[in-house]
Amino acid sequence: MVEDVKNLKKAVLWELGGEGKIQCNLCSWRCAISEGKLGHCKVRKNIGGVLYSLNYDKVCAANADPIEKKPLFHFQPGSYSFSIACMGCNFQCEFCQNWQISQVAYDGGEIDGQATGPEEIVDAAVRASCQSIAYTYTEPTIFMELCADCGRLGKEKGLANVFVSNGYETREAIDFASEWLDGMNIDLKAFSDDYYRRLCKARLGPVLDTISYVAKETDIWLELTTLLVPGENDSDDELKQLAGFIAEKAGVDVPWHISRFHPNYKYRDSVTTPAESLKRAEEIGKSAGLRYVYLGNVPGSKSESTFCYKCGKNLIERVGYRIVNNDLENGKCPDCGVTIAGFEL
Repeated sequence: MVEDVKNLKKAVLWELGGEGKIQCNLCSWRCAISEGKLGHCKVRKNIGGVLYSLNYDKVCAANADPIEKKPLFHFQPGSYSFSIACMGCNFQCEFCQNWQISQVAYDGGEIDGQATGPEEIVDAAVRASCQSIAYTYTEPTIFMELCADCGRLGKEKGLANVFVSNGYETREAIDFASEWLDGMNIDLKAFSDDYYRRLCKARLGPVLDTISYVAKETDIWLELTTLLVPGENDSDDELKQLAGFIAEKAGVDVPWHISRFHPNYKYRDSVTTPAESLKRAEEIGKSAGLRYVYLGNVPGSKSESTFCYKCGKNLIERVGYRIVNNDLENGKCPDCGVTIAGFEL
């Protein structure tokens, strides 16, 4: 039986391979997909020698969020970002906080969502007085087709575009998105391939490659997030390696967000990250030379705020996702004049 493809979107970044297979070049799995089969993400399918997206315009979440929630602290601070997602992921993280929408295909559920086109999404972002569109909640790479259509249209309307990503994009995917993608927050979940294999069903190497490439070879603003899981990725040795990698391969101006873990999904036999573990990680980051280290999921901590790395002035004071004071002057510290790295500060 020939499948009806009239309502499906042709995928991007693929080529015909041997033996009727399609080579997908979107993410680092680089799946070779046989006729009638799905890629690793379960949302891209080879139908008659053409690769189709199964989740295009099936929007399962749409909200106007503070940009700080992404988290992006050096990207249009204090603004709102219209945040959308489609179901699916190319990781299977045991502790995923959005597993109801990211893991549905792996768990045998139906790829579903509200049919919403790029024009509707961009119009909604403008009506909500957002300054950007965020592709978030699930992995944006696996709904790249919708991201691209929204991204290009959004740029025409004066909107920026950001990814909240696991960093498994290929270089081809980053290059494809670079004309409309302005910022990324990439999860650097650990500095251990064993951690990635056991808890995310993925690998560390491609994530490190993506971070280095985005930081050094593109104009995309980059921030990184590490969820600190007790007993898994919180040893001093691993954190020193991780912070050292950021300083050397991404740069000391790349903000590092260290987030508090709460048990979730399949990973419930654990404790919440102790405050002292978070502070120790913060100190390790600063000792590595990182200029902007933040603690997440700890409302009220002074480590949510942006300080001048040169003179120590509190430049952007935050409580949770809310900015209560912003003393930046054209992206500079008003006391010592040093430039603070970021996008439209």
